[in-house]
Amino acid sequence: MKVERARAFIGRFKANSDLLLSLTDFCREEGISLGVFSIIGAVIGVKLGYYNQDEKQYAECFSLDKKLEISFCSGNISLSNSAVFVHAHISLADHQGQTYGGHLMPGSIVFAAEYYIQELSGAKLERRYDSETGLNLW
Repeated sequence: MKVERARAFIGRFKANSDLLLSLTDFCREEGISLGVFSIIGAVIGVKLGYYNQDEKQYAECFSLDKKLEISFCSGNISLSNSAVFVHAHISLADHQGQTYGGHLMPGSIVFAAEYYIQELSGAKLERRYDSETGLNLW
């Protein structure tokens, strides 16, 4: 599927806001229904999810109530049930270099977070249920 670059956004999310909800709200407000993004910064607590392939469901892996650097956060933006859906993966590190990662879940609280969002055009991607994986995929 061919897509083209459309608008691009850079900025930061407010301290003490929910990282995933802030990103999703921004996309809704700007009318972004297709795109990719990256985020750097830090959190004061995080919730990470894991998709259990055997049970075909998301499970909260763990919550960390500690200050962590966002070493990498990226993902995509598309539609699910005609609503904006943000799919984000995140890797974090503590002050000793211990790393954690998984699906970014609601409840991850921003200390500082700078974003780059690249809107794409030329296609409409709506997530649909895939019975083989149990996931809503493009």
